[in-house]
Amino acid sequence: MVSPAQRVSRVANQTYRHAGPVITGQPWWRHLPEDFPARSDHFDLDAKAHVMVQATARVDLALRTGLATLAGLCAIPTTLRPSLVTLDREQRGLYQRLAEAGDAAAFYRRPARGVVMRRHQPGLLDYRPPVGEVDVLSFDSAFEPVNPALREHYLGFRRNRTAWAEHWRHGDRPRPTLIAIHGFTADPYWLNSRFLALPWFYKLGYDILLVTLPFHGRRQEKTSPYSGHGWFSHGFCHMNETMAHAIHDIRVFMDHLEDSGVPQMGVTGISLGGYTSALLASVDDRLACAIPNVPVVSIMDIMLEWFPAGWIVRAGLKLGDISIEEARASVAVQSALSYKPLLPHNRLMLIAGAGDRFAPPKHTRLLWEHWKRCRLHWFPGNHLIHLDQGRYLRAMRSFMRHIGFVP
Repeated sequence: MVSPAQRVSRVANQTYRHAGPVITGQPWWRHLPEDFPARSDHFDLDAKAHVMVQATARVDLALRTGLATLAGLCAIPTTLRPSLVTLDREQRGLYQRLAEAGDAAAFYRRPARGVVMRRHQPGLLDYRPPVGEVDVLSFDSAFEPVNPALREHYLGFRRNRTAWAEHWRHGDRPRPTLIAIHGFTADPYWLNSRFLALPWFYKLGYDILLVTLPFHGRRQEKTSPYSGHGWFSHGFCHMNETMAHAIHDIRVFMDHLEDSGVPQMGVTGISLGGYTSALLASVDDRLACAIPNVPVVSIMDIMLEWFPAGWIVRAGLKLGDISIEEARASVAVQSALSYKPLLPHNRLMLIAGAGDRFAPPKHTRLLWEHWKRCRLHWFPGNHLIHLDQGRYLRAMRSFMRHIGFVP
């Protein structure tokens, strides 16, 4: 008997496979329809599956509105500051040209080797495996913004200049390691270990590395109103450099794993972490696989879609006399849509929720089409409630085994 989750997966896949592409040319920001944020996702589901999807979607909408209100209100004092609007207007051309060139290496530069890694004790709530050990790693990040005009301001966030990650090791030998990247504001290691079912992957034999993104957790300033505030609260150019910083520091951790003898590394991430993991697949060919989970794909369109944050974004665009196309181009340097993936098609996989309203299914569709219709698994839940998670975990396991990413 076919379960509701299986029906949702089948219908969602059929819906998009039979539809034409959303983006019909390159660069993508010139060809993505201007009304994309307002477009809805519709799957022709039976009554039971429809109720499941719509119920979880309503939960997402309520939570999304609350988060968008908090993020929007906290961003107003800095994002709409005239000096920052002027800076973005004067400097955004650099990022537009880099995105137009389509050369990820020009913006995401390889970090220096030989970084000194420090070890710390894990937190009280963090996972303790029955076999092996857990360390919290940190290092002084040598990242500097690519754009000299932003260096002084960006490097003024001193706590953000220390990178953090938690490393789970079996300890018997260097093992294939799954790198996990958290979502916006959702940085606690204990939360991500449970939400992403990382103990299950550890029991399969993988080592695990949970990274902390810039401006989150221990990297946020003491005056930050919430974890992640610094990511979106200082304009488009700052946001681009923040993503460059994230990729830089993850690659330093990858260097550390490689120098420790780790034979293979894969990456997964959720939401903002999915956005980051998709981009990493266009930057570093050492990855054995990339599995973005409910990923953001066009950050500008997400911000325009989220109520009431979209009002604030549109006010900023109007103040800076910026069109939606120009706004997309200004942050395109941080989207996986702007680059060809360095991983072969068969090493890419996407996971998406049919009821997701934080990063709606249409975003996954964009990345799926850009990645030449790679493997895609749908579940009937939303961004936060992953109904029938066991099915996609088994699908991930099957995928990783098929490509030879095995302990």
